[in-house]
Amino acid sequence: MSRLGVVMLIHHALDRAEQVARHWAASGCPVVIHADSKVSAKAYGKFVKALSDVPDIRFSRRHRCEWGTWGIVAATQSASEQLLRDFPDVRHVFLASGSCLPLRPVQELIDYLDARPRTDFIESATTADVPWTVGGLDAERFTLRFPFAWKRHRRLFDGYVRLQRRLRVRRKMPNGIVPHMGSQWWCLTRQTLSAILDDPERGDYDRFFKRVWIPDESYFQTLARLYATDIQSRSLTLSKFDFQGKPHIFYDDHLQLLRRSDCFVARKIWPRADRLYQAFLTDADHAMKRTEPNPGKIDRIFSRATDRRTRGRPGLYMHSRFPNSRWENGMTGAKYSVFQGFAELFEDFEPWLARMTDCKVHGHVYAPGGAQFSGGQKVVSGALSSSAAIRDYRPRAFLTNLIWNARGERQCFQFGPMDHQGAALAMSRDSNATICVISGAWAVKLHQATGNFADLRAEAARLQRIESAFLDQLRDPKAKARVRIWTMSEFLENPMDRLQSIVDDLGVSAGRRLKEAPRMADLTGFAQFLQTLKNQGMHPYLMGDFPSDPAPQTLPRTPGRRPYLVKK
Repeated sequence: MSRLGVVMLIHHALDRAEQVARHWAASGCPVVIHADSKVSAKAYGKFVKALSDVPDIRFSRRHRCEWGTWGIVAATQSASEQLLRDFPDVRHVFLASGSCLPLRPVQELIDYLDARPRTDFIESATTADVPWTVGGLDAERFTLRFPFAWKRHRRLFDGYVRLQRRLRVRRKMPNGIVPHMGSQWWCLTRQTLSAILDDPERGDYDRFFKRVWIPDESYFQTLARLYATDIQSRSLTLSKFDFQGKPHIFYDDHLQLLRRSDCFVARKIWPRADRLYQAFLTDADHAMKRTEPNPGKIDRIFSRATDRRTRGRPGLYMHSRFPNSRWENGMTGAKYSVFQGFAELFEDFEPWLARMTDCKVHGHVYAPGGAQFSGGQKVVSGALSSSAAIRDYRPRAFLTNLIWNARGERQCFQFGPMDHQGAALAMSRDSNATICVISGAWAVKLHQATGNFADLRAEAARLQRIESAFLDQLRDPKAKARVRIWTMSEFLENPMDRLQSIVDDLGVSAGRRLKEAPRMADLTGFAQFLQTLKNQGMHPYLMGDFPSDPAPQTLPRTPGRRPYLVKK
């Protein structure tokens, strides 16, 4: 009667490895265990003694196993040779690790392989067809030499790769074999595995693959193509990797997920996942139903997890790190509006807009003295402080938090050249932002101010430079915000229609005409103020062609007529 043999590669959590090895052996599977030579002699001796009561468990010659190096292949060779030599009735050899866990009764796996006596289960694809390589090395894994361990000697590893590329080093495959890659965890027939290990050209292959990067993913995958008569290019072991090439670890709360996979074996299991070991290392009556392994049933969940990790939710960042550049999946989590120049041109713009739209309307949230939250609050939702020092440390993150913490309510705030400009570029490139600008309106505050005119002229020049730079960002082809820009003179030509369009854009007026207008600031003498700036050598061009005529007189409000602006 033929049997299934198991090769186990272990290096830590020896108590769990003992538990799983006994489970394999109890089902009639001989097991040969390779323990990494880095495991201390004391711990290894205790482990061997603990399993000495199981006759079908053996231990192979030990090698130093370091990720990405030849030692893992050498360990697999030694354990496989001993398994084939000590147990001549083994027909299939299953390669597993100490962190692998059988999910279904081992007898089901044996029956599955008995029905396919000449089939090899090993993921094996050419380098051109492998989509999962990480680190920029695919075909170069075979054409370059890798004598240095990537984890221990990163600088030597990278430096030697650069040198070989500069020298155009290109190794040839021995005997013209075609390199293949795939998962390390396979299940091969005795015939195929024996042919690989007993190949008269094995010395050439071993010498070549000793300098291949991560040879455990290519040695058996390549040579199996020479001898296998029926290859199923898939692994019977469920193993998932994240976007960085690191294996997913399964914990107790993945129990139902693993059940859903219908796979025979899964890795990598957390050593302290007691619930998983109790659930799966059980008798056949309590095990999963017989069915064809289908890891694709949970692929969607892993794809969603990868997407969530790499892209995240729009406007929400992890506390532990900021996402990589352009990985934000949207800088903010909701639509918001930015108004520049409106609070300067209208004395009661903020309370008026709040009444007209029911939006959350803030003042200048980037004001030098601190954020001017609606209602004069010092702390708003999400414990976001109005402190200028905290805000200016991460001005872009401040904006992200402001919008995220009040999702479901449209946020509006004022902005201007007098404010901190740290988030200006981010706002211009945020598709959630609607930015309305009355350029040059900042000059109204200077017109109303008192003091030395030379100082006012210098301040006007500074503010104009700042606003001009912001307008350039808004007009940049990379800008994604919805932008509306009027010069001050353009806006005053028909202010009510401009305000009506703004309120309509906020989506709360339902097409109704405005019945109330904000109170405009006193512009008496403003044209002369601009002319004086020109006379002093400063050209205030952002206001547009501002009329020199006196401001219109106040008109009475007539019931049933269109609203008008009240100017004083």
